[in-house]
Amino acid sequence: MTKRIIPCMDVDNRKVVKGKKFLDVQEVADPLTLAKKYVADGADELVFYDISASTKNRGMFLDLIEEIAKEVPIPFIVGGGIRTIEDVEKIFSLGGNKVSINSAALTNPSLIQQVAERFGSDKVMLSMDVRKTGPGKWTVFAKGGMEETAIDAIEWAIKGEQLGAGELVVNSIDEDGVKDGYDIELNKAMAEAVNIPIVASGGAGKLEHFAEVLTEGKADAALAASVFHFEEVNIGELKAYLQQQNLLVGQKG
Repeated sequence: MTKRIIPCMDVDNRKVVKGKKFLDVQEVADPLTLAKKYVADGADELVFYDISASTKNRGMFLDLIEEIAKEVPIPFIVGGGIRTIEDVEKIFSLGGNKVSINSAALTNPSLIQQVAERFGSDKVMLSMDVRKTGPGKWTVFAKGGMEETAIDAIEWAIKGEQLGAGELVVNSIDEDGVKDGYDIELNKAMAEAVNIPIVASGGAGKLEHFAEVLTEGKADAALAASVFHFEEVNIGELKAYLQQQNLLVGQKG
């Protein structure tokens, strides 16, 4: 199986931002400039995540999404603020290739099913923000990681697959921006519970962390933000390193 490296641009106020454990969010860069850089560096896919559309209850930055989609020849994933099938249609009409649905799936799980039925499972990712709440237990959090839902993350992953999600983005709030490594136990538990690809998110700090989550953690793709934004890890160098570790990395499909 080909593994993928996916940079994620969290966007707020039309700028790429980054925080730690979803807090202390600071502006980092212009999204279009960064998107072009990541494509040039060899990213397999790219995520545009509007982090405040859901919490501030506003629409997405559609013009910005369209602008980036025109410049990005690799699969372009859009998330944040997606509430309806019409929102999804709009993103695809602007050039997005996949949608990542998080908060809306919690309030309206049938949205995953609607998107999968209309556009295909490969177009819809279920994204979840989770915290460890006990031994071998993780709970899903809503509203940008601020609201505990009491939903068991593994059970939610299984339900997401049943509803038609083609991939799962598993974001560990505990590890977000900490750079101590991905939550291996969490990603492995997810991968063993479902039959769809797992995209690990939260915790990348160095090359070894990527190799670890793609092998021991059984993830199919590794998503990261700050290590790429601050050029602590270069995507080209990372892919060369992973190939040395006998990991096949590159674009899927």
